[in-house]
Amino acid sequence: MEGKQTIMRRSALAAVAAIGSASLLLSACSKADDNSDSNGKKSAEANAATKGVVNASTQKGGTVTYEYSDVPDSFDPGNTYYAYMYNLSRLYARPLMTFQPGAGEEGNTLVPDLAASKGVPSDGGKTWTYKLRSGLKYQDGTPITSKDVKYAVERSNFARDVLSLGPNYFQQFLEGGDKYKGPYKDKSPEGLKSIETPDDTTIVFHLNRAFQEFDYLVATPQTAPVPQAKDKGVDYVKNIVSSGSYKFESYEEGKQVVLVRNENWDAKTDPLRKQYPDKIVVKLKVNAETIDQDVQAGTAIDLGGTGVQAATQAKVVNDVALKANTDNTYGGRLVYMAINTQVAPFDKVECRKAVQYAVDKVSVQTALGGPIRGDIATTVLPPDIPGYEKTDAYATAGNKGDVAKAKEQLKACGKTTINTNISARSDRPQEIDAATAIIASLKKVGINASLKQYPSGKYFTDQVGVPSFNKKQNIGLHMMQWGADWPSGYGFLQQILNGDAIGTSGNTNLSYLDDKQINETLGKAIATEDAAERNSMYAQIDKRAMDQAALVPLTYFKVLLYRPANFTNLVSSSAWSGQYDYLNIGTTKK
Repeated sequence: MEGKQTIMRRSALAAVAAIGSASLLLSACSKADDNSDSNGKKSAEANAATKGVVNASTQKGGTVTYEYSDVPDSFDPGNTYYAYMYNLSRLYARPLMTFQPGAGEEGNTLVPDLAASKGVPSDGGKTWTYKLRSGLKYQDGTPITSKDVKYAVERSNFARDVLSLGPNYFQQFLEGGDKYKGPYKDKSPEGLKSIETPDDTTIVFHLNRAFQEFDYLVATPQTAPVPQAKDKGVDYVKNIVSSGSYKFESYEEGKQVVLVRNENWDAKTDPLRKQYPDKIVVKLKVNAETIDQDVQAGTAIDLGGTGVQAATQAKVVNDVALKANTDNTYGGRLVYMAINTQVAPFDKVECRKAVQYAVDKVSVQTALGGPIRGDIATTVLPPDIPGYEKTDAYATAGNKGDVAKAKEQLKACGKTTINTNISARSDRPQEIDAATAIIASLKKVGINASLKQYPSGKYFTDQVGVPSFNKKQNIGLHMMQWGADWPSGYGFLQQILNGDAIGTSGNTNLSYLDDKQINETLGKAIATEDAAERNSMYAQIDKRAMDQAALVPLTYFKVLLYRPANFTNLVSSSAWSGQYDYLNIGTTKK
């Protein structure tokens, strides 16, 4: 799960200087730990929002402002695949299930949202039935029905030529999903037969195989209802019909979105949302440094959850009062470099292994912001995802790479030099710095890589997520960051390692790995009822992917968030990759 304002890029050396002193705080405690400033005034505790709700309040009114440095892939709940948009979309789009607002692991608790209860499985986990809550209404007062949920799934998963930005789980797992063309081409009234709506409050999903974690799948915003009569395809984003506690007052593409209270939202049908602020403003294309300043001034929330910028990181973590307002957490994410197995010469495993041994991971970690931004990674699964087992298939002294072993693998591949390109997102300065560090490592062994930059909003749809684009541009390496779609090995691995997830565009399996053993083990795992057995299989898949050298794990990502003082109900949730849960944030300002 993953996000065009031009930002002046810092060099890797500048990033090192910015975070050098910040890294020290990880190895020693300081007087800052007593949570008092120089005047003895008590302040909020560092990491407080990872343990509970900070500044809890039921105060209503005011405006909550979010800022983002790019343009999101889409506000359309059926056409998005970034964690921060999944998070934000719940304000206006209610899926069948969602995650309970809560700190840390508590936020991973799955609870009913549009549904009245969790799904009822039958046929060994191949059929799942949900009943909707009673009294549900759209913003215009019309009833929400099970047919609207069915239609939402059909449009988001099967019209991939129109809406390609979200995952395609339903397409893969619903019976007949491989043949159904979606509601824009299929004009029959029954739609996809494997989704039944026997009445207006019941929806039944018939799968082509057992899926023991299906409740997690229906927690994606793709199950948020969409009235077919109001759907305009890709332009639906301009007039989204709200099923949540807020509705769109205005939508200025690429500039700003304003949400206001939905007067037809009924708290009796919704135990999760509280509808605290009068208005929610989302400002787009804001300079990253400006966002950093606004967050620390208490006037905005960083929508993307990228956290404190490198330029101010040292200042924040070494100041008693400022550090007390930070939250530093994992959030089930991996920073890695995908090696494209379909672009020569990386279609040969030995060439991929040469890359594995060549990379100096310490230099990459430093470029990303130091240990406070993540521990050095050696596996596909992060430590906080079930199935993780500590291994290191390509260990090098001090994690600084091994030139001799890399050249040995190059020779086995029949190469002495390789010329290729490496992609990174133009609006993510630290990702670019990390790619620059990798380029320097690769050069030492004879792999000459040139940097290609693309905006986040188009990264998967128009550029590196398109197989033909990579081959034409000779892009063999891709910078990538991934968070679990849901907190399980399957929720993490499926969309980045399964060959079935590869399509003509919108791909997140940037290794383009289609390995029979991995594909079959993923299928076997998700059909297995016993969780411990499933986790063991996820560990096997991780090992197999590393044996195939499909990607280079770089760091187990940690975000360093700054907690804005003027906002209420702040809680850092594992469900949203460590970001603050946006569902009930309010403000103390009128």
